Amino acid sequence: MGELLSTRVRGISPSATEQTSALANRMRRKGIDVLSFAQGEPDFDTPDNIKQVAIKAIREGFTKYTDVPGIPALLQAVQTKLKRANGVEYDMSEIVVNNGGKQALYEVFQALCEPGDVVLIPTPGYVSYVEQIKLTGAEPVYVPSREEDGFKLTVDQVKTAWTPAVKLFVMNSPCNPTGAMYTADELRAIAEFLVSKGVTLIADEVYENFVYDGGKSVCLASLSPEIKAHTVIVNSLSKTYAMTGWRVGYAAGPKDIISAVINLQGHVSGNINSIAQKAAIEALLGPQDSVLKMLAEFARRREYMYSRICAMPQLSCVKPEGAFYMFVNVKKIFGKSYDGVTIATDIDAAKFFIEKGHVAVVPGAAFGCPGYVRLVFAKSMDMIREGMDRMEKALKAL
Repeated sequence: MGELLSTRVRGISPSATEQTSALANRMRRKGIDVLSFAQGEPDFDTPDNIKQVAIKAIREGFTKYTDVPGIPALLQAVQTKLKRANGVEYDMSEIVVNNGGKQALYEVFQALCEPGDVVLIPTPGYVSYVEQIKLTGAEPVYVPSREEDGFKLTVDQVKTAWTPAVKLFVMNSPCNPTGAMYTADELRAIAEFLVSKGVTLIADEVYENFVYDGGKSVCLASLSPEIKAHTVIVNSLSKTYAMTGWRVGYAAGPKDIISAVINLQGHVSGNINSIAQKAAIEALLGPQDSVLKMLAEFARRREYMYSRICAMPQLSCVKPEGAFYMFVNVKKIFGKSYDGVTIATDIDAAKFFIEKGHVAVVPGAAFGCPGYVRLVFAKSMDMIREGMDRMEKALKAL
């Protein structure tokens, strides 16, 4: 069967977060009580005002094809949001609505990359960047950040990694999986160097609304007209509005790039779900109380999970500034054994936690950074308490 599959598909790896979540679900179906901290999904429901707009659209028969980039009212809503929240202005022809941020990323990579190109990816980084880039024939190259630097790259590290083959640079701030967030000055220094070399910047700003301790995320394209001209913003409604299943994302950038993405999307999927488009307008332009409510609750859970992890001698963690993940250093348990099995890697550590604690976490290797595991704190406080108790108990038995 393998010989029937294309070399492109055979060359990509399954999503580690999806695999871990699937494993937890299989164990649950066998009657095992597994707590999964693997998938980055808010435990909140989609706000009622958004659902009501969708129900109204169904009842009114808004169930036909739409224009590929999205209905004009939704493009205008994205346009308004970008100006209001991010301080950047785009023409409607410079915006496209996609089936989630993941499709937006995929189509941007497909529109810009080809064999021989290099794409720089700061690590730790989102699991799908590498596999999506590999599908274009381009080469993904990791640029490792360091825990002691708060998992943020310096401009000097970027300069060292740059070669004339570099075509794109992916910036994710706040970051999945570390929660690291760059300041305006840090972003500007990196962006100005890369723009001077003709590199296009991909700004993944999906977690922009989940920022703690009074901080504020910075939109990369807002830093200067020149940087904006070399930047494609990718964003999603999935996290901000607890709409992961609705599949609504968008991209904004130079018209020639967005036109290419629209052309590609027309042959890949066409428009996104018509009903979800109506709901997305309400999400972007309607009351934002639900976002503030989630942020306040996630801040409380962040404090609790961080304090519990820091209280476990075998674990350590840099406190995340944004997003809703803890990227936990598990190197102190390397060399320890359980049931005749020695823990030698973060993959072993993740296996240990699910087998002995019935807690599912994602190995850091999936994010290009071995030696760590990622936990999601966008879960109920009761679940977080129980999960921390289980991990602590399992670690004490080592």
